[in-house]
Amino acid sequence: MALSMHKDNNNIMDSSKYVRYTPEQVEALERVYAECPKPSSLRRQQLIRECPILSNIEPKQIKVWFQNRRCREKQRKEASRLQTVNRKLSAMNKLLMEENDRLQKQVSHLVYENGYMKQQITTVSAATTTDNSCESVVMTGQNQQQNITPHQHPQRDANNPAGLLTIAEETLAEFLSKATGTAVDWVQMIGMKPGPDSIGIVAVSRNCSGVAARACGLVSLEPTKVAEILKDRLSWYRDCRCLDVLSIVPTGNGGTIELMYMQTYAPTTLAAARDFWTLRYTTSLEDGSLVICERSLTTSTGGPTGPPSSNFVRAEMLPSGYLIRPCDGGGSIIHIVDHIDLDVWSVPEVLRPLYESSKILAQKLTIASLQHIRQIAQESSGEIQYGGGRQPAVLRTLSQRLCRGFNDAVNGFVDDGWSLMGNDGVEDVTIAVNSSPNKFLGSQYNSSMFSSFGGGVLCAKASMLLQNVPPPLLVRFLREHRSEWADYGVDAYSAACHKASPYAVPCARPADFPTSQIILPLAHTVEHEEFLEVVRIEGHAFPPDDVSLARDMYLLQLCSGVDENSIGACAQLVFAPIDESFADDAPLLPSGFHVIPLAPKTDTPATTRTLDLASTLEVGSGSIRPGGETDYNLRSVLTIAFQFTFENHLRDNVAAMARQYVRSVVGSVQRVAMAIAPARLSTQLVPKSLPGSPEALTLARWICRSYRIHTGAELFRVELTSGDAILKQLWHHSDAIMCCSVKTNASPVFTFANQAGLDMLETTLVALQDIMLDKVLDEAGRKVLCSEFSNIMQQGFAYLPSGICGSSMSRPVSYEQAIAWKVLNDDDSNHCLALMFMNWSFV
Repeated sequence: MALSMHKDNNNIMDSSKYVRYTPEQVEALERVYAECPKPSSLRRQQLIRECPILSNIEPKQIKVWFQNRRCREKQRKEASRLQTVNRKLSAMNKLLMEENDRLQKQVSHLVYENGYMKQQITTVSAATTTDNSCESVVMTGQNQQQNITPHQHPQRDANNPAGLLTIAEETLAEFLSKATGTAVDWVQMIGMKPGPDSIGIVAVSRNCSGVAARACGLVSLEPTKVAEILKDRLSWYRDCRCLDVLSIVPTGNGGTIELMYMQTYAPTTLAAARDFWTLRYTTSLEDGSLVICERSLTTSTGGPTGPPSSNFVRAEMLPSGYLIRPCDGGGSIIHIVDHIDLDVWSVPEVLRPLYESSKILAQKLTIASLQHIRQIAQESSGEIQYGGGRQPAVLRTLSQRLCRGFNDAVNGFVDDGWSLMGNDGVEDVTIAVNSSPNKFLGSQYNSSMFSSFGGGVLCAKASMLLQNVPPPLLVRFLREHRSEWADYGVDAYSAACHKASPYAVPCARPADFPTSQIILPLAHTVEHEEFLEVVRIEGHAFPPDDVSLARDMYLLQLCSGVDENSIGACAQLVFAPIDESFADDAPLLPSGFHVIPLAPKTDTPATTRTLDLASTLEVGSGSIRPGGETDYNLRSVLTIAFQFTFENHLRDNVAAMARQYVRSVVGSVQRVAMAIAPARLSTQLVPKSLPGSPEALTLARWICRSYRIHTGAELFRVELTSGDAILKQLWHHSDAIMCCSVKTNASPVFTFANQAGLDMLETTLVALQDIMLDKVLDEAGRKVLCSEFSNIMQQGFAYLPSGICGSSMSRPVSYEQAIAWKVLNDDDSNHCLALMFMNWSFV
């Protein structure tokens, strides 16, 4: 290929003359090409002057050489890309063929079982008709039960490598039967379609003990590198608190056996965390594949006894692991199996779906491992470029610190120094205090966050049950509309820990002033399921008397799980205040929200209310009080945790503030959940509060009446007299109609919008009042409105030309024409300003 390229580059037909380049000339041209693939005419002339060996070549011929060279380079890159895609497709085809063979075996197995069951039913029926005592049937059942009883292994000595190797080989065989065989009845997850750029094939278990998930996919890393990444579970498994290898035993076949103790975080504040005592076996197969398999050591398996689990519930890992096979042309094919038993009976009934869901296990463990490997692979190949001058490893570390800091706060482990404070008589919010700064040093905290007079960290947390609100939708709303639930004064107090005097703000003060936020992206994962960003909260919105606090504040924020197409996806929004310098080792004190979906229950009437989870736990049965009936029964658990630093003498004040603030956030989330619930909006023509609200009915009547008075035309084609009918017509009007306040010395703020208006602004009725008219109109639109404002006040209305405005998500929206008119009340006094944008569409 190289000789052919040189031959093509060295011989160029120009007019009727054939030019042959010497090797020295080609070398000189290649040097210039490496520096500048597309030199200008002046640069080519300079090249001829600087290189005497090119003096016999005309500038036009040199131009043609560079054109051909660029063409060859483009062809080479395209050929390389196609070869890579071809290798991926070949490997995926091989994977699909193997998966097809496995499914055929599973079908044959099921057909055999079906025939066997039919035969048993026939035998039992015949035995029942001939033997009234049914003793033979009972004995048959006993014999079958004995046959499926698991084999009890004798206790194996921890110092006996042969005994551990026997357990390891049994684990290997059982793992392979799940990864490539039919030991588990796998059901492919919806939406997981195989392809060269897909995450892989993901399946979950059906009708097996515990919960299990299986995945297989392609990555462009060598098997040894993949094994190294997967074994470092602490770096990618966000729910892993610690992973200790207590013993390493080499085996005769070149493998290793490790005895490991792992602790995991609890997802809510209402159940204990889990830990695992396992044996991990790493070895190679005859075909060159690497295997990492793992299982819990229990009395039934034999082996040494693990560490005591105080404050943890000992869970069991059934044979699981990774099969990593080298792929032709480079890369690896990975088979992953995760199979665990989380002791579901030790948690309240309302929470059991969290521990019984194979889909949640797949998302948090199985898919997470594949996504992490793909992320590392693309970072290593240079396919991902991040801005801001930070390395990908640094950004991943920041994301992990945010998650770990939030999980530590939610769990409040005693060995980290946390202790509970007394409540104020109501147990909806839990307050935990950590007065041991030395516990934090070297982790996600920093000594600069604590006063020399003594202090610590306080965490206010709560869990609640949400109804009919998809977790991605809720978290996306909380991220995009922070002012709907957050308090500027509390944000200012949280940010004070980064000042030279950390306790300049002794207590948060309520701030009812609108604030705006600007989201600055930092990084995102390959599948865009998680992104890291910096949020700048503009400080100019604070009242003038608090000049010391009227400065911008910054948050490092991690958002994940906002894709509504993900099945069983958990969603979270975690953030921590940072200063302007934002060093890589900046101290972080994370707070935020974590939402986990619960499997829908078909035996319980659905409710359309948002409930406090603690109230359902008191009932004991886990049932929820029935409310309005609906076909949409999506439930999820929301965990909220906010952390604050404090000085010892202000601890009680900060605790009271934190408790009150979390209750305020819970109330805001409940209102938001009721407003954005899809089932609520789909089963009613308008939001529930509108038809029954006298204010809404009156406003709709004023809008239509004022339009008729000022323009002489009707807003609707048909005349309506009923207030409820007017409101419904206004709500479903095809043009975007919205109202905004008209006050002196204040920017107009939207107070109402119909459904088309909400769609245009990409917001909800709850968040509408945070949007100002100045932020929606562009500069030309603002100038036109200002020039026509006097006409509107005198004549009552004015037509505005076509233009461009922006939604709350900064998406440009075009409209053909707009009309603005005064809305008069029953006393003919000015109430507000109405605008109607006609034939609008997103650009």
